[in-house]
Amino acid sequence: MICLGFLYTRVRVEEKLLLQEIEKRPNVEIVQICDDDTFYDIAKKPVEVDVVFERSVSYSRGLYISRILEAQGIKVVNPSVLAERCGDKYITSQLLVNAGIPSPRVLMAFSEESALMAVEEMGFPCVMKPVVGSWGRLLARVDDRASAESIIEHKSSLGVNHQIFYIQEFINKPGRDIRAFVIGEEPIGAIYRSSPNWITNTARGGVATNCPVTPEIGDLCRRTARAVGGGMLAIDIFETPDGGFSVNEVNHTMEFRNSIATTGVNIPALMVDYVLSQARS
Repeated sequence: MICLGFLYTRVRVEEKLLLQEIEKRPNVEIVQICDDDTFYDIAKKPVEVDVVFERSVSYSRGLYISRILEAQGIKVVNPSVLAERCGDKYITSQLLVNAGIPSPRVLMAFSEESALMAVEEMGFPCVMKPVVGSWGRLLARVDDRASAESIIEHKSSLGVNHQIFYIQEFINKPGRDIRAFVIGEEPIGAIYRSSPNWITNTARGGVATNCPVTPEIGDLCRRTARAVGGGMLAIDIFETPDGGFSVNEVNHTMEFRNSIATTGVNIPALMVDYVLSQARS
């Protein structure tokens, strides 16, 4: 019998599908842990389980609860080290650069003055992002100096996290990007996300269609997974104007509701298989 803790914020479509898949498995007991309802004494083991499947909506909640659980000897999937590597865009970008994986150029700045200098060094257009964020929120395309000054001033007023300026090269993609799903280090499927908007996230209206996992995409996914440490990942890839590929971001708590029928892959079943395999290892 495997006792599996299921950590969540709310039961979205993805969590419902995952719980249904877990319930099909013999000899698996589910302990549901809602991160809204629980507090933790960091000196005590909070729950007796073999593994925790981390599905918190909040990056910060998931990260800290995972650390608390791991400190008491509980295995978490994906682990906190992977969450930190993927949840912070700077850390992801640095790992990609260190591994020689093609990715958009990134400049970092820490004041309004140096941010404006970095934007001008990058050239227009470029993209400014919060170092922590998801669903395509609070992204800004910077088209000229006037918009740069306005965006930088606005970000500076939002709080400490927004005073870390992550400035990324703008990739002129062909009206779409690619989201590839990886479990362990093996790509299991991919989708195109198409939109007339420069932000193509399905959360912002992007339309999903199947993307064949070519040998080149597969190799890029494996290299990227190795660079961040494996696990269950969604890798966002840009097609570049010269016919190549560039890794934009890596997501550690992947959403997949629009990708099961699109790819023909039972993504939640493969995810549950992976979590249970980690419990047994």
